[in-house]
Amino acid sequence: MPELPEVETVRRGLNRLVKGATIASIEVRWPKIINNDVDSFKSRLIGQTIERVDRRGKYLLFRFSDGLTMISHLRMEGKYNVVPANEDQDKHTHVIFHLTDDRDLLYNDTRKFGRMTLVPTGEEVTVAGLKTIGPEPTENDLTVAYLTDIFSQSKKMIKPLLLDQSKIAGIGNIYADETLWMSKIHPMRPASSLTDDEIVVLRQSIIDEMAMAIKGHGTTVHSFSTFGETGKFQNQLHVYGHEGEPCERCGSLIEKIKVAQRGTHFCPHEQQL
Repeated sequence: MPELPEVETVRRGLNRLVKGATIASIEVRWPKIINNDVDSFKSRLIGQTIERVDRRGKYLLFRFSDGLTMISHLRMEGKYNVVPANEDQDKHTHVIFHLTDDRDLLYNDTRKFGRMTLVPTGEEVTVAGLKTIGPEPTENDLTVAYLTDIFSQSKKMIKPLLLDQSKIAGIGNIYADETLWMSKIHPMRPASSLTDDEIVVLRQSIIDEMAMAIKGHGTTVHSFSTFGETGKFQNQLHVYGHEGEPCERCGSLIEKIKVAQRGTHFCPHEQQL
């Protein structure tokens, strides 16, 4: 599943390509992707202009004129692309936004898991997922005091807590493994067992890792790409996907285990339980 850096890369690409574009018509080839009544969804957006695209966690927020916001969750395989109008599309293109400038904004989704929801701007928090989403992993939003509070109240293992979007927005499996390795914290440590110093280090690791991954345009996993280009950050991963290889810090072999049903990579020497 695309994580925050990948979704942020998509957001930036969309702003570069379709910010200011106006919807002429819409084709919905797989109605289940639209959480609204499909006819209403189309009629409300035709003639509206994409003023900008924002992001909250792993959600894209298309800001349209007339006070409308389309919330788009890519889930496992969702992708956007922009092509000349009326270009032939493959069977995985499920929503087509025909633009007035003779281009098409395509939504392609191999597994059909992605969803779009149209709401009045300002009512995004009424949508499941955004209703309870945690702070963004940034210097301003993710404070030491906040992490200290949520960790002290939880006996949950630290990795699944990091994956909990209601606690911190945007962290997925890859970046949880990476930040825990950077912080020398075992993924099965109870969150409440972390010391004040460890919390400070983990917070900074999360912020730094997300910033670096965004700069590298995200990580390519399976078929994820942005507008035909793949991210490069997979070349900078330290533990994810490196099981059986030497740890960069100590030379011990990276191990892979299951934690909360998720494949988890760590160094048994640097990250002791």
